[in-house]
Amino acid sequence: MKKLLFISTLFLFINLNLFAQASGYRVTDTFHIPSPGWWDYLAVNNNKLYVSHGTQVNILDTKNGDSIGVIPNTTGVHGIAFVNSLNKGYTSNGQLNNVTVFNLSINEILGQIATGNNPDAIFYDDYSKKIITCNGRSQSLSIIDPNTDKVVQTIPLSGKPETAVSDGKGNVFVNIENKSAISKINIKTYKVENTWSIAPGESPSGLSIDRKTNRLFAGCDNKMLIVLNAETGKVVSTPAIGEGCDGTAFDPELRYVYSSNGEGTLTVIKEVSKDKFEVVDNVPTKRGARTNALDIHTHTVYLPTADFGPKASGERRPPMIPGSFQVLVVKRQ
Repeated sequence: MKKLLFISTLFLFINLNLFAQASGYRVTDTFHIPSPGWWDYLAVNNNKLYVSHGTQVNILDTKNGDSIGVIPNTTGVHGIAFVNSLNKGYTSNGQLNNVTVFNLSINEILGQIATGNNPDAIFYDDYSKKIITCNGRSQSLSIIDPNTDKVVQTIPLSGKPETAVSDGKGNVFVNIENKSAISKINIKTYKVENTWSIAPGESPSGLSIDRKTNRLFAGCDNKMLIVLNAETGKVVSTPAIGEGCDGTAFDPELRYVYSSNGEGTLTVIKEVSKDKFEVVDNVPTKRGARTNALDIHTHTVYLPTADFGPKASGERRPPMIPGSFQVLVVKRQ
């Protein structure tokens, strides 16, 4: 009887411990967008969700998914960035080799800016007050002054840039996907100061940063999150993630790193200390949900995906079922 009681108590302890480690996240809603086209990044700004989608950007209300606007004529759009102080938004249009500028209040297009070839990720660096695009085929960054909407500098890189982030102190970090590396750029001089191997990580795509601890989080093709010391370039942790990551995000309040994985999971990793990271959850999402946007105010994660038909022989990916595009809403419960 004592042995049975001990085993039962141990089983209860293990289960309570596992429960305590769970993130509490689950899919709570789905926003449907019936328009056609593939997708890449999405972004949250002032209770609006901006979703790249084929030849346009769909704008949704983050509370209920209602459509509140469209930015058209952005063929091959990848990402969206914002300069709220100037009331401007920017989209990176991969197939047009340019950036669209639009008014954040009324969604009016203000113009286009030529960039390098195939601009992919785009973001606003709050230190330099510049918009930065990662040009995949040109293997460069375009630096745009939002006051004039002119390219003021082009920075050549050693390989294909996928995503970039800023530490807010004058440094920009870029995933070099085809080199399995991260480059550090001095945004004051526009010079590449270091390029670090991220081995054992391979083909990094998603990238985010903890500005407080100076740690970078790169999601890699080989089901690994590389945590890199942004001061030394040293790999300090390699927690496991799901397959097909194309986006990471960091919540500075919860100390969570999120990896959105195309296999249909969201890996949630706890930053225990600056060099210690623990996987606390692999939240079921949906096949194809490989990129994400985090609302740091509500701790909500948004993931775009669709429904797919069977993959044909020789095809790179299965066909998307028309009218099935959607955004998953993942919240803590």
